Amino acid sequence: MALLNRKQKKFLLKLLSLFSVVRGYNILIIVIAQYLTSIYILAPGKPLFQVLLDPNLFVIVLASALAIAGGYIINNFYDAEKDLINRPNKTYLDSFISQNTKLSGYFVLNFLSVILASYISFKAVLFFSLYIFFIWFYSHKLKKYPFIGNLTASVLAITPFFAVFIYYQNFALVIFVHATFLFLIISMRELVKDLENIKGDLTQNYHTIPVVYGERFSKKILTFLSLLTLLPIYLLLSRFDIGFMQYYFLMAVLLLLLFLFYLWKSSAKLDYMILHAILKLIIVVGTLSIVLIDVDLLLSRIM
Repeated sequence: MALLNRKQKKFLLKLLSLFSVVRGYNILIIVIAQYLTSIYILAPGKPLFQVLLDPNLFVIVLASALAIAGGYIINNFYDAEKDLINRPNKTYLDSFISQNTKLSGYFVLNFLSVILASYISFKAVLFFSLYIFFIWFYSHKLKKYPFIGNLTASVLAITPFFAVFIYYQNFALVIFVHATFLFLIISMRELVKDLENIKGDLTQNYHTIPVVYGERFSKKILTFLSLLTLLPIYLLLSRFDIGFMQYYFLMAVLLLLLFLFYLWKSSAKLDYMILHAILKLIIVVGTLSIVLIDVDLLLSRIM
């Protein structure tokens, strides 16, 4: 019985390790965001179940999830030594899956992503193949360089949404304004992560913005990006009908003010982890707030 318990414990630890490596919680948020964006922004005129049961959309979302999971694995593989310094507890949990197993999982997930894309079209295969390549190139090379690494990470983070945009052939201006806001918040998050991980980046010779230009310069960039987010927020509030989601953007402004206030008082890793959490909260709440764009549509589909 004790042996069985040990086996069960080992199996559970491996499952938790796998979930940690592929950042399952992040992938879940992206999947929810893709579906909510499809329902409330890209195809608001279509019946709910027609969108939810659309096999092509399901394949696109699943292919995206698999490619993203593969991206997290290869990123984890290349950052193993750096994470040992920056995130020792997470690294310990991730170590329950061997590096060889991670690499095997990386290739399997990417292969399945491309195979699924072939169900849609050759263009989808090309799209996901390029996406997978640039995730690898970012993890292997680009993330070690200032500016280009942050820019690439932010673009890769919003790329899965463009797969859905292309599928629905909806390129309305409001979509790009939403995407600009998300891009700026993600860019801020990537820079805060660099501040949070500066010790490991410095040790492993990663030329990130904080390592090359210092923390004060990084804070100036974050301040500029924070102020820049006010432009898409202003446009969304004044030029487009976004329903009750306007209250989300008002809340986002307050959180960004809190972010800026705390940013210039921050100096330790814990401070940057709190700033990271604020930005993550803006992203997660923003995802769930998409349903507020059309509350009547939401109520009609529930009742």
